[in-house]
Amino acid sequence: MRKSALDARRKKTAKTGLSAGNERTRKDGRTLDRDRARKVFDGEIQGLKNVRELIGDDFNRAVEAICNCRGRLIVSGVGKSGLIAKKIAATMTSTGTPSFYIHPVEAAHGDLGLVGKDDVVVFVSKSGMSDELTTLVPPLRRLKVTIIAITGDTASFLARNSDIVLNTMVDREAGSLGLAPTTSATAAMVMGDALASALIERKGFRREDFARFHPSGILGKRLTLTVGELMRRGKDVPVVRESTPLSEALLEIMEKRVGCTGVVNGRGSLVGIITDGDLKRILVKRKAALQTPVKELMTPDPRTIDASVLAADALSAMEMNAPGPITMFFVTDSEKRPIGIIHIHDILKAGLKA
Repeated sequence: MRKSALDARRKKTAKTGLSAGNERTRKDGRTLDRDRARKVFDGEIQGLKNVRELIGDDFNRAVEAICNCRGRLIVSGVGKSGLIAKKIAATMTSTGTPSFYIHPVEAAHGDLGLVGKDDVVVFVSKSGMSDELTTLVPPLRRLKVTIIAITGDTASFLARNSDIVLNTMVDREAGSLGLAPTTSATAAMVMGDALASALIERKGFRREDFARFHPSGILGKRLTLTVGELMRRGKDVPVVRESTPLSEALLEIMEKRVGCTGVVNGRGSLVGIITDGDLKRILVKRKAALQTPVKELMTPDPRTIDASVLAADALSAMEMNAPGPITMFFVTDSEKRPIGIIHIHDILKAGLKA
């Protein structure tokens, strides 16, 4: 190594406080972190595969019990399992199965009054031996409610005193210590997702139903927001007659700022379109084009869309258009009269993405 390069390296090392050995250690540490992360993923994936093989008739019975439930689905757990129980209850509620989470300690101190004889109770517990849950079993048995246990120990008190047991046993937890609930928590959550998915199919839950429960946020918008709600209307729609000279059509395009103008016939029906791109090609090829009626220059039969189409679907249609993507649709009525125009920017501003 040349002296100048060596001096520069020494100065850099002195400035950062790292020796060459420390630099290697830092890089090796980053590599080890990535390796550890991948091992956690591998461990949890393998654990889920093992639990998948444990799914049997009890799963069918659980789906039947929840489907036939005349009351509500109540989910409970404590600690990390309690967090999973809350997620399961939220997923069930949003997909057509009325459900709520109840804290086992609060239940033991009066909230058990929320449980009725027509309800189904789901307990989430890795060990099946949590005191907070086992305390609730006798009074629930007296109520004669159906109890479903999601647990990793089928010989536990909770499993032995439940009507249905969903086995989520894992060999070990992912992670260096193998102690914190990782794979077992993931298995319980996925089991809840599997129940919710099966119930969606059994109950015939539809996109429209999902939208009804998710009126806000991107999910709600994708499932409910229509072209008619976003399109530009009235004077904001660029339209010219077939006999309009190109010079006036150019002014319409510039004024409305959509990048195009529609062309209508004497009945007001949309028969063509002229875009910014068309203008450039026309003016290059035809020097006297500005005085030419747009009927002779337009692209006939432009793509149109109905106002009732979901805005998300309109965006997909724009991007998937053959032979290439487009940026707008004219919205027409049954007589092909333009009643609006929707630009890709209108959809993106609403927060939707393809």
